[in-house]
Amino acid sequence: MKATVHCFLPYADEAQVRESVENLKQLPLVSKITLLTTNADAEGCLGCDVLHVDTLTSSAAMRAIAEHANAEYVLLYTKYNQLFMGYNALERFVGIAKDSNAAMLYSDYYTVVEGKRTNAPVIDWQFGALRDDFNFGSVLFFNAADFKKAAAGIDANYTAAGLYDLRLRISRISAPVHINEYLYTDITVDNRASGEKIFDYVDPRNRASQIEMEAACTEHLKAIGGYLEPKFDAIDLSAGDFANEASVIIPVRNRVRTIADAMESVLMQKTDFPFNLIVIDNHSTDGTTEAIEKIAARDPRVIHIIPDREDLGIGGCWNMGVAHPDCGKFAIQLDSDDVYFDENTLAKMVKAFYDNDSGMVVGSYMLTDINKNMLPPGVIDHKEWTPDNGRNNALRINGLGAPRAFYTPLLREIKLPNTSYGEDYAVGLAISRNYQIGRVYDVVYLCRRWEDNSDAALDINKMNANNLYKDRIRTWELQARIAKNKK
Repeated sequence: MKATVHCFLPYADEAQVRESVENLKQLPLVSKITLLTTNADAEGCLGCDVLHVDTLTSSAAMRAIAEHANAEYVLLYTKYNQLFMGYNALERFVGIAKDSNAAMLYSDYYTVVEGKRTNAPVIDWQFGALRDDFNFGSVLFFNAADFKKAAAGIDANYTAAGLYDLRLRISRISAPVHINEYLYTDITVDNRASGEKIFDYVDPRNRASQIEMEAACTEHLKAIGGYLEPKFDAIDLSAGDFANEASVIIPVRNRVRTIADAMESVLMQKTDFPFNLIVIDNHSTDGTTEAIEKIAARDPRVIHIIPDREDLGIGGCWNMGVAHPDCGKFAIQLDSDDVYFDENTLAKMVKAFYDNDSGMVVGSYMLTDINKNMLPPGVIDHKEWTPDNGRNNALRINGLGAPRAFYTPLLREIKLPNTSYGEDYAVGLAISRNYQIGRVYDVVYLCRRWEDNSDAALDINKMNANNLYKDRIRTWELQARIAKNKK
């Protein structure tokens, strides 16, 4: 093969890029190396050209790369780290690019943390993979002609969302191809546990970039026919005959340390309407069952359900609670790890249904430790959810917030998938397809992070499985929305 790959690397100083450049120069398929720098005074080094950009992820940077690319393929490295391509890896990228005629390719890789090399597999792209934080790895490989075509269509001037916008445009040319082979080594700089990373997209410090990401995603949805205009079906909140205005639903398994706190935070609620608490105890074995029974014995508002079947995930437990004849008109979520903020949570959540004529309501929460001390980033209010565009932006973000509350007749009809991850997100997307989702921006919920949280420190395979499933939920929902628009 002749030299057909133009490589673009982030450039801070010569020491930072030296080993990456020397490694790439040894590869016969590399025709040119260009260094991307945000330093206006930086000059070329190591025999490489320098391309000055405002940020590495801007629209201007994508257009500049497209203009300067002069080979058949473009390799874009996205980190200020050392890149080491694997044995014959570039030949593999080029070969599969030719065989598949793909516009964009990416691969699994190795990562080095504190001198230890580990596998870093990534997941397959799919139609609903709209998250701006989708992990393609740090090496993005493009057909240069397709890169130029996508960049030529960029009509925005994003500072943070330029690369995201470009890859959405690329996906409209052809589906990105995942090479599930380990083709390079990268050195990680973010050693946080998974439970810390999952809140990055709602960190207030990232608000400006999130606005850009939303705009790019919305334009993509319009381009593929998946955008929903702010027109909602009417909902009759007077349907049905309910003895209780609200029911709090708590699915639980083996949370003896936290279940009493959760239940007491419900029973202390002050309302001008009747409510109850339905706890679905999914065959606990650690004393949780006894803790629930103790509270239920003194308060008749507690309904303690132990399912007959043993194949229920969190979604299945929710469906069982909502199907109970004593479930109230509105079913309001509380995880067994968490507590309500104060005695006004239920009143605020129920009021929001009537204020917004909503089929679902989502509140705001504060991230805390087990002792209710605030943790960064603090208050999660999901202000990216706007009445006009929230249901479109929901396809980009990884969750809708908490607590979540549902109009019971609607939830009995739609139902949650019987899973223990993503079940609330799936039903929220489905509801938002037709109905307005109301919001409460006051803090009404404390999300307590501790060592036994289900997502506190997941390994890479579990994180990938979770992300793959949520992307699949987005794919199904996007397909349904496109079909809705065609009608």
